[in-house]
Amino acid sequence: MKFAFFDTKQYDIEPFEKYGQKKNVKFKFYETKLNEDTAKLAKGFDGVCVFVNDTVNAAVIDKLQNYGINAVALRCAGYNNVDVRYAFGKIHIFHVPAYSPYAVAEHAMALLLTSIRRIHKAYNRTKEFNFSLSGLTGFDLHGKTAGIIGTGKIGQIFIDICRGFGMNIIAYDKFSAENSGIEYVDLDTLFSESDIISFHCPLTEETHHMINSVTVDKLKKGVIIINTSRGALIDSSALLEGIKSRHIGAACLDVYEEESDIFFEDFSGHIIDDDTLARLISMPNIIVTSHQAFLTSEALENIAKTTVENIVAFSENGFCENELCYRCGCIEDCKKERKRCF
Repeated sequence: MKFAFFDTKQYDIEPFEKYGQKKNVKFKFYETKLNEDTAKLAKGFDGVCVFVNDTVNAAVIDKLQNYGINAVALRCAGYNNVDVRYAFGKIHIFHVPAYSPYAVAEHAMALLLTSIRRIHKAYNRTKEFNFSLSGLTGFDLHGKTAGIIGTGKIGQIFIDICRGFGMNIIAYDKFSAENSGIEYVDLDTLFSESDIISFHCPLTEETHHMINSVTVDKLKKGVIIINTSRGALIDSSALLEGIKSRHIGAACLDVYEEESDIFFEDFSGHIIDDDTLARLISMPNIIVTSHQAFLTSEALENIAKTTVENIVAFSENGFCENELCYRCGCIEDCKKERKRCF
């Protein structure tokens, strides 16, 4: 089996070549992202392997189908960049539902600790032999209330980490985790009572811009917002205004809603055209990392292993438990039927 591998980074190649060789899956690695213009690179392959900033919309799906491709292997959990509804009946879509929830949850806590204890500022000072403590006062996490939006695997691990710091936990999720001991509240309560809010939910029509110009006013004054899920969960302009008005105390962002043409690339010698991102980065109480929460050696191994297993399972058995489609009425419910979506 031959797969065109889009948006390749150097750290992708070794694990995918290793697991591909074991299962006789060959990858052709392209640095370019998949979109309407680059879809032609997939001609002659059995499928494509894509990441979070590749585009798999209706136009791309039609082109891939015309090239005889019937499989899109996502090497990530999220699929908001894929028109899954349009793909139904045309192309099969697989994803990696859990590669290392610890990696993302631990990164979220690392961002939070860096922010509240001013680690980044202290590091920059001591590199210049400035050992002053002025302006570095932080606060204890113990006793603070953390509001967790999304209590899947990553959210629950982050909750466990927060409990280790002696924090109080409240959470919101459309589907509560049974027998978890988590206290669920409505969104308004979570917004008004949380000292820290951390997002661990997928991006859907319902969750798009959960933080916006209206909900910012509902937040507890001085709240710290963490987002390691998807950028468009937060309206960046509303976040910026909340920071400027001092209503939001700080923000820790590993994702950004307009990141697709910026993140994963080196623009250190260029001027960024995105004024909102430039202003966010310039704020002293905002930390931005470039969608690196997943980036651990364990996660990279698991992503490659599961992606290859998805491809092989579908090819050999006609069924992949990680397929996404609309046949069952729910995107991820097809595994209950133990058969192909179409």
